Amino acid sequence: MRAEIPAARFAAGGEDPYARMLDGGSDGVLRLRRVSSGAIAEEWDFVALSAPADGDDLAVLGGCDGPLLDVGCGPGRMVRAAAQRASAAMGIDVSAAAVRRARADGTPALERSIFDRLPLEGRWRTVLLMDGNVGIGGDPRRLLERCRDLLAPGGVLIAEGAADPDLDEQSLFTVVDAAGAESAAFPWARAGWRVLMAAATAAGLADATHVRSGARHFVRAVAVAPRPISTALTATANAADHRPTRTSG
Repeated sequence: MRAEIPAARFAAGGEDPYARMLDGGSDGVLRLRRVSSGAIAEEWDFVALSAPADGDDLAVLGGCDGPLLDVGCGPGRMVRAAAQRASAAMGIDVSAAAVRRARADGTPALERSIFDRLPLEGRWRTVLLMDGNVGIGGDPRRLLERCRDLLAPGGVLIAEGAADPDLDEQSLFTVVDAAGAESAAFPWARAGWRVLMAAATAAGLADATHVRSGARHFVRAVAVAPRPISTALTATANAADHRPTRTSG
């Protein structure tokens, strides 16, 4: 099963519309489609994802210390914004196209999954999960457990959740662009901010709080004690064993 994990990564495979948009330098809308029903669950404005950090992004960074890790960094707007505030920062993304685009702007980024071994494990002061990246791997609790392992004691996780506080969906999805180009299926989760607060507590993080900025909702939680660092093998095996099946909301 472990050999199948790279093929199940976000928006990869198939016609790879995400990579095509990144490599083409084009703008547009990407849609998250449920495999089970074919219905569109969300739309993402690629213009906003590629633009400089906005006021809500900067408000989030206002309470962050470095070194900062942006998980699923995409073209790297949050890493650049953190660096402009004199914080040491790095992004990771499973998309080679996203990392190429980030690096083209001089943004530190690695082509890496959060379930791979990473630099500074157990020493990051801030870990970010923005723009729906709480969906990575299809299981928010396991994702937050991995974030917990990456943080230093007293380090902070900031995760963006859906406005519907009780949204809780784990399923298989594809990504589709306006022309109908579609990725291969991958496990993904959608979670409201109240669901994320519960997941953070269950993952061993403390002081989970809800923070709103404009129309966006974030959960802030703290790593309170040293944790055993998850090796790449253990974390990847956990991700491989998971089969997202629950859907609600």
